[in-house]
Amino acid sequence: MKKFLIATTALLGLAGHGLAQVSLTGAGATFPFPVLSKYFDEYLKVTNNQVRVNYQSIGSGGGQRQFIEQTVHFGASDNPFNDQQMAEIRRNTGSPALNIPFVLGAVVPTYNLPGVTQRLNFTGEVLADIFLGNIKTWNDPAIARLNEGVRLPPLPITVVHRSDGSGTTYVWTDYLTKVSPEWAQKVGRGNSVNWLAPNKVGGRGNEGVAGVVRNTPGAIGYNEVTYAVQNRILFGAVQNRAGRFMVADLPAIAAAANVVLPGDARVSLTNTQAPDGYPIASFSYLLVYEQLDKNKAFKSEAEARAFVQLLKWIVTEGQKYNEPLTYGRLTETAQARALALISRITYQGKPIGREIVGR
Repeated sequence: MKKFLIATTALLGLAGHGLAQVSLTGAGATFPFPVLSKYFDEYLKVTNNQVRVNYQSIGSGGGQRQFIEQTVHFGASDNPFNDQQMAEIRRNTGSPALNIPFVLGAVVPTYNLPGVTQRLNFTGEVLADIFLGNIKTWNDPAIARLNEGVRLPPLPITVVHRSDGSGTTYVWTDYLTKVSPEWAQKVGRGNSVNWLAPNKVGGRGNEGVAGVVRNTPGAIGYNEVTYAVQNRILFGAVQNRAGRFMVADLPAIAAAANVVLPGDARVSLTNTQAPDGYPIASFSYLLVYEQLDKNKAFKSEAEARAFVQLLKWIVTEGQKYNEPLTYGRLTETAQARALALISRITYQGKPIGREIVGR
């Protein structure tokens, strides 16, 4: 397990609560790790160096598991808990779980195709057929029809997928389930699925998938777009429901999030109806117990207050760091939902969320 130690600090206002130095732990998604790193680095500069966070970038599945086992103060996941998980957590702990959106991202098809420098076009059906193993070579007519004028080599396709439980996988397979009846029947959506393509390789984390794609001629994988940009890997445009081939840029990611957001903020953004939206977009969520004292990881009110201050900063001031890393800022509605959820947090009956958020 690769651990990333990230130093961060509590806001100056915490001094009024007599806060001693606090250590917090989190685990989960690799999808938002670059922006989480930036948040915590910047937070350190503007605060008193009172809080340290040890975040383990192990994938959404691992983060959900450690959150449920109460070995961390918070989890991070690209897919929120489902209804069954929410009910089980409440039944087992006495506290509801909160899924707090904090960033918008996108999953893109990354590929390594020697001699091809153009951005390729894909439809959801073609991506599903590639990952099902129905399309086995790059010069298949189904790919060629979408990319007229591109000289596609007769290379075998190597499918690269996540080997760990992954929210990025969930977002990817959630999309494929919506656009391909065969995929929905044979594979479906999940943090981990049964990959059917015969020529396949697993990689751990977004970093692992990016590395395999970069080093494997003929490979295709899926990555959060920031990893594609940072690793200088080509990634494709994907046709949305309006028939437009969309690149996962900031306007297209933001357009996908222009939805009616439920009060608990749990929502799927894939296969958006927005005509200018990228079809494989998603929020990433921080997983938090509403009653922090029900999480055995919290040992004091000081820890709880430091954590809630950090949450508030992430969904407000911290949002300005999203776009330089190719993540979308929370929409106004999503930010309001996030703050409302944070305001529900208590510790031993004290409404610390409401006190800190101010609502």
